[in-house]
Amino acid sequence: MTSGDEHAADHRRPGDAGVGAGPTPATGDEGPGRRPAGADVGAGSTTGGDRVWALVAGGGTAGHVLPAVAIARALVARGREQTGIHFVGSARGLEARLVPEAGYTVTLLPGRGIARRLTLDNVGAVIGLVRAVGKAFVLTARKRPAVVVSVGGYASVACTVAAVALRVPIVLHEQNAVAGLANRLAGRFAKACAVSFEGTSLPRPVVTGNPVRAEVLAVDRSPAGRARARATLGLPSGALVVGVFGGSLGARRLNEATFGLVDAWAARSGVAIRHVVGARDWATASGRLPAVPDGGLHYDPVEYEQRMPLLYSAADVVVSRAGGSTVAELAAAGVPAVLVPLPGAPDDHQTANGMALVRAGAAVLVPDAELTPERLAAELEALLADPDRLAAMAEAGRGGAHPDAADRVADLVERHARW
Repeated sequence: MTSGDEHAADHRRPGDAGVGAGPTPATGDEGPGRRPAGADVGAGSTTGGDRVWALVAGGGTAGHVLPAVAIARALVARGREQTGIHFVGSARGLEARLVPEAGYTVTLLPGRGIARRLTLDNVGAVIGLVRAVGKAFVLTARKRPAVVVSVGGYASVACTVAAVALRVPIVLHEQNAVAGLANRLAGRFAKACAVSFEGTSLPRPVVTGNPVRAEVLAVDRSPAGRARARATLGLPSGALVVGVFGGSLGARRLNEATFGLVDAWAARSGVAIRHVVGARDWATASGRLPAVPDGGLHYDPVEYEQRMPLLYSAADVVVSRAGGSTVAELAAAGVPAVLVPLPGAPDDHQTANGMALVRAGAAVLVPDAELTPERLAAELEALLADPDRLAAMAEAGRGGAHPDAADRVADLVERHARW
């Protein structure tokens, strides 16, 4: 059971918008090396019997994990012990790497999500879920938390079942405009549902926004800040800069449209494109990357973007998917965007996410099926030729952002914890 968030690859993987939305080069679903399930992982790991104040459950994609880490950090900033916050995730998810890197321990549960179609693989998935629920029950009984924080994804289902059975209060956070299946299930039992968008259909909703990393909140888009970011990334200081990124494995539609755009703009001076191709497409694409003449377009293809806040600072406009965390980061940083929602995302939640920025005046939206090189060129031409419109879009994004989202969620968590 997944909520279909971004930060993975196309073709019905759980979203694909955030190569740069994570702090490390791999922010997709290629897996963290298949860590062993059931054991505590992370520096300063506690023993299994140590009581904790909160279990933070869920993950799978960076779109789930990064907001969860931001919530944990907000709780620590409020005086909670870092060792008193323990994560529960999936052995197949990015939390196996991202959570220990953030300084927290994590228990990894076995199994994987259940596909939303009839398949023999679901038999094994159900068996894995039953095992995960059993391990989550034992863990929750041992850790005796005051609260369980559900952020969606496979592991949150197991922990929700355990929390309900053991009468531990649940507070959930939903990153997308349309709630994922795991959080729709958890929402029935939650004391409060922190949502990122007005109108998200969950019980007892409280609009908090989607927590983003401190590095994104600190993005400097002043002239001096943008000049520094461009110099660091090796982009020309006086050019109009377009950033393109999909998931860590690659957003094929975005890549194909960008290759065509580079061919069409090859002789154009005064424009730079920094294109995050992604791991899946890089091997095949590197042999066919468009060539540009000297003095023409500055084209900078990279496999990963490890310094996404710098790209947010440097770009005049970005082209990306519309996962919950990407949309939140674009708004917080004040970056105008052309959003191309992932087709086939559960309940079309990426379109709903993107439309929130469109209605605010911070983005334009192009359906995936309509993203041709010609359409992409037309959308970018209209934006790059109108600096006043770009400035208004940036201001509209910042005006609708929730820079204090992590603290708002932490407040709900503390309010409903049982001790």
